[in-house]
Amino acid sequence: MRAVITVAGKDRVGIIANVTQTLAQQNVNVLDITQTILPPDFFTMVMLVEAEACKIPFGDLADQLATLGTQMGLAIHAQREDTFQAMHRI
Repeated sequence: MRAVITVAGKDRVGIIANVTQTLAQQNVNVLDITQTILPPDFFTMVMLVEAEACKIPFGDLADQLATLGTQMGLAIHAQREDTFQAMHRI
């Protein structure tokens, strides 16, 4: 099962490292990643991941990422790819 993870907030050191470390600990593979810094210091990132072999249920992973976001002062959201696609269809 593929999922989309979005991250947004004030730029700081370690955002990508912390998010990818959390994913690696749960055996989630990053397929694609894009990140941008919008002036003056707003960080945005979108990741496509493969979560088929995730060690925990996807809802728990989403909660774990949201908690990490709160700890880092960021908004981190994880959605199944099919849900993400359905929400963004015109």
